[in-house]
Amino acid sequence: MPEVALELLIRAPVERVWEAVTAIESYPDSMESVRSARIVEVMGPGERRSAWSVTLKGAILEWEEMETLDPDEHVLSFHQVAGDMERFDGAWHLEARDAASTNVRLSVSFEIGIPLLAEMLNPVAQRSLRENCTDMLRGIENDVLAA
Repeated sequence: MPEVALELLIRAPVERVWEAVTAIESYPDSMESVRSARIVEVMGPGERRSAWSVTLKGAILEWEEMETLDPDEHVLSFHQVAGDMERFDGAWHLEARDAASTNVRLSVSFEIGIPLLAEMLNPVAQRSLRENCTDMLRGIENDVLAA
């Protein structure tokens, strides 16, 4: 199963970065690839369902995901419950490096769901997702530094 994992050191305290990562409804303002992201339902403390629309190499992908937020560990994990991919899940992991900097890791794994075309499509999708993840990390950095 293809995976993408990227890291970025952001010069800001972990709590400020956590606020930006968990504020998904503001993602379209600073991330070119995110068309929309909205919280559909809050299930309880640390659990919510969200709906996404993202541009991936000119194609529009849409899905709903369950998100689990762990503010103590600064981890937001997600998995698709409905949508365009066969499987799509991952996590944001934040780690304070010191009082003024945070390492942010975004990891995603996916399955397109077309076994006969997987060998051809997976590398293309993986490159495109890497670009989108880079866009998302830079968007978080811009949001945090602009605050």
